[in-house]
Amino acid sequence: MGAPKMQPTFTGKAGPGLLVRAALPAIPGVNAIPGIKKTGAVYDELSLTREPVVLERDAVSAYAELCGFPIKDTVPLPYPHMLAFPLHMALMSSPDFPSPAMGMVHIENSISGYRPISVGEAVAVTTTVGQPEPHPVGKAYAFLTVATVGGEVVWESTSTYLVRGKRNPDVTWPSDFAEVDPSGPVFPLKADLGRRYAKVAGDFNPIHLFPLTAKALGFKRQIAHGMWTKARCIAALENRLPDAARVDVAFKKPVFLPSSVAFGSLKHLDGYDFSLQNSAEHKRGSNTLHLVGRTTAL
Repeated sequence: MGAPKMQPTFTGKAGPGLLVRAALPAIPGVNAIPGIKKTGAVYDELSLTREPVVLERDAVSAYAELCGFPIKDTVPLPYPHMLAFPLHMALMSSPDFPSPAMGMVHIENSISGYRPISVGEAVAVTTTVGQPEPHPVGKAYAFLTVATVGGEVVWESTSTYLVRGKRNPDVTWPSDFAEVDPSGPVFPLKADLGRRYAKVAGDFNPIHLFPLTAKALGFKRQIAHGMWTKARCIAALENRLPDAARVDVAFKKPVFLPSSVAFGSLKHLDGYDFSLQNSAEHKRGSNTLHLVGRTTAL
């Protein structure tokens, strides 16, 4: 194994430019250019730090409104992911990271909030990724992000991305989430949801924007961001969650836009099991499961 690799402090921003950079290693010819070409370097882990960012009220409010959270003086539990996502993309774009970012699928996400984070606080984030784990249909990378305020760890997340490849029939991927009947509210989703979320989150992946751009990448039309679906579920439970909580989810089927989704939750000892399903198909007796998850008090 190689030594840990620390990359320079991240000073960029999320946006279309970061996505273009991430896409370059997948383009024949371009992927041979030094600085873009994957080096095949051996590493223990890659890490990238973003200097403290002051959480501005306008940005937090725009996110909260889009995801269904009330406007408060503290930020929604998943909001620090807005700071982490550019680091994920920058690490994937690194020549030392072995897999191209394009084609990686976000399959799981875990968020732990250790205390409420206030609007106006300065939050620093560090993201680290190690070697992949074998997955039944390829390999999976876990991107661990730690958010701090004045050196205090206030928030952590793990985003797991799948790279499809050689099948591993002997590998079992753990999943212990319960499927919950969608007896809760139904959320109608407009066709422009992906574009609106991209503006607040900086994730301009073409699969989320327009039917034409989504079709170019193999989807019948644009799909909602997975982290929006998670945020919307957390918003539906927010007034029942303690100040310190963990929320784990597994992303199942994509949510095509426009559509409507039905939410359901069920209390367990330390929190709630929950799921998000296609409401129209559920009414017809079928079951298209988009997301399953669990909250746990910390």
